[in-house]
Amino acid sequence: MPKLLTVLLNYRTPDMTIRAAKAALVALQGLDAELVIVDNASGDGSFEALRTAARDWPGVRVIQSGRNGGFGAGNNTGIRAGMADGSRPDYVYLLNSDAFPAPEAIRRLLEHLETHPEAGLAGSFIHGETGDPHITAFRFPSVWSELEGAARFGPVSRLLKGKAVPLPLPERTGRVDWLAGASLMMRQSVLDQIGLFDETFFLYFEETDLCLRAARAGHETHYVRDSAVAHIGSVSTGMKRWDRIPGYWLDSRWHYFSKNHGRGTAMLATLMHAFGGALWRLRMLVQGKAPADPPKFLRDLIVHDFKAVFRPLPTRRAASMDAAEAKWSD
Repeated sequence: MPKLLTVLLNYRTPDMTIRAAKAALVALQGLDAELVIVDNASGDGSFEALRTAARDWPGVRVIQSGRNGGFGAGNNTGIRAGMADGSRPDYVYLLNSDAFPAPEAIRRLLEHLETHPEAGLAGSFIHGETGDPHITAFRFPSVWSELEGAARFGPVSRLLKGKAVPLPLPERTGRVDWLAGASLMMRQSVLDQIGLFDETFFLYFEETDLCLRAARAGHETHYVRDSAVAHIGSVSTGMKRWDRIPGYWLDSRWHYFSKNHGRGTAMLATLMHAFGGALWRLRMLVQGKAPADPPKFLRDLIVHDFKAVFRPLPTRRAASMDAAEAKWSD
């Protein structure tokens, strides 16, 4: 039976994380699996609360990341922790602290990867607590998707329907470009080859980047329809309450485009977004459309990216990790 390491990342949501851990432990029954909970330097008593809860869960480890480096860095801490006996897992499964797998959800992902060697990553059908499906399967972002997403205009969307980042809800299991990381399983061998999460991303675009690196190395990402996970969403990030776009989102978006496509394409993507955004704002003025972005979003995006063009290239920790560095020590 393959070995599975489940990583559950907490940031200031201990009660939610405990609930997610309980659901995961049910779903892990019968598998050769371990659960490691990573507290991402919450500093609010989360670590102590989680360690207390874990006393009733044999074999579950609670560890500290030591710093809040974001989603990718926190999950990397759990992945590097490995199995308790020092052996390496065959698969790594990431679960958000506000995500609750159905009893068969994790097994379905594992079975899919075991029977589909072309797939390096597999993710679940994500739904709300009342059963409403969440859009978590996507195309890779592009210059054209920036225009389509910002314009929000029917004729433009129809013309660029094959470029829009969100995919229609898949009705069956199949290949996609990338998946949200709320419930995502990966082959350890793929991580050995491409490296772990790029820790330059604090939050957002890190899963996109990881799936793109896997695709470029010849590994597909699959959406597994019969692996169901309930998800609340944005509990740690507060995304639904943003009154201004945070700098880390702008940093992540720019880093994704400039790292993977070059600064010229990144700037072109920004200009296309600005053009689409201007079209939308014209419709707001003429047709009385309600705002769809946080206040000052378009201005913040343009100013940020023009400044970014002239910044030195970042020192990337995980992104520059070569295969030898990513591998486990013998």
